[in-house]
Amino acid sequence: MKRKQQGITLTSFLAILVVVGFALFVGMKLLPMYQEFYAVKAAMKGVSQEPGSGNMDPARAQDLFFRRLDMSYSDSVKPRDVKFERIASGWKMKVSYEVRKPMMGNLDVVGHFEAEQELTRSGGN
Repeated sequence: MKRKQQGITLTSFLAILVVVGFALFVGMKLLPMYQEFYAVKAAMKGVSQEPGSGNMDPARAQDLFFRRLDMSYSDSVKPRDVKFERIASGWKMKVSYEVRKPMMGNLDVVGHFEAEQELTRSGGN
């Protein structure tokens, strides 16, 4: 009676393990970058919901933004990355920054992130 082998061989198992391991490695490098970006967006939204944010001085809005950002331990965004543009109903806050994480050897992962939020809320509670 001839029997057929069922399942995967050791080399196939190692090949699958290498692919899954590399995917997890890349994910561990990329996930913190995107978590930081969503923290930036949340901080911008928080500043826009402050009473009087439309009439606020850009330096004050930037200070509030970085205070909120410090709570999420974000270190990639610098003050030079934050720009303010005057619009009819207040300010438009733009944040544009780049994150560079080393992968292995001389390979890096570079993420360029941009977000903008209008600061138009005036007065009130």
